[in-house]
Amino acid sequence: MSTDDLDFMDMMMGEGVTPSKPTDKADLAGHNDKRGDAGLKERRQAAEGEVHEGLSTEQVSLLHPFDPLEWKRDGVQDGVYRNVRLGRYQSDARLDLHKKTPAQALNELIGFIAECSKFGIRSVVISHGRGNHEQAAGNIMRSYLNQWLPHIPEVMAFHSAQKHHGGLAATYVLLRKNETQRLENWEQHQKR
Repeated sequence: MSTDDLDFMDMMMGEGVTPSKPTDKADLAGHNDKRGDAGLKERRQAAEGEVHEGLSTEQVSLLHPFDPLEWKRDGVQDGVYRNVRLGRYQSDARLDLHKKTPAQALNELIGFIAECSKFGIRSVVISHGRGNHEQAAGNIMRSYLNQWLPHIPEVMAFHSAQKHHGGLAATYVLLRKNETQRLENWEQHQKR
């Protein structure tokens, strides 16, 4: 800055201006987070990059307890999806989300799917409960799963289970092939 600029700044500030003390701090003791500790934790995880896009535990539109869960990614063949829906694929792993909070369930779901993908497990069952009314814990968990599963890249399709596997209280999930399985499949079809 030039001396003219410094003189102008001194003139504008006047004598009544004092610098703030470095010990002056905002009082955060009375600050209450409206969403509670879970909201604070979720925001911290999101800031650190731990929460995936579309995987939130904040709000979910509740499903009717007797509506089945169903979804398939574009490109999944109708015959494959029919086999998922009818429970024709052997389930090699099962995740139980009963009595879990949404935050706990989300963490377990992400870890479970990552582990299954690592070991090449393609078909799994997730037990979550159902409940007889919209506010039942099982129905809330079903609603979260319906929101989360399409946003997980490894998930190709899912559908509510058949009665002998848990009915509306469980969901079949078809996972994407891992890199090793895709390479083996490519090599197998290249030799023809």
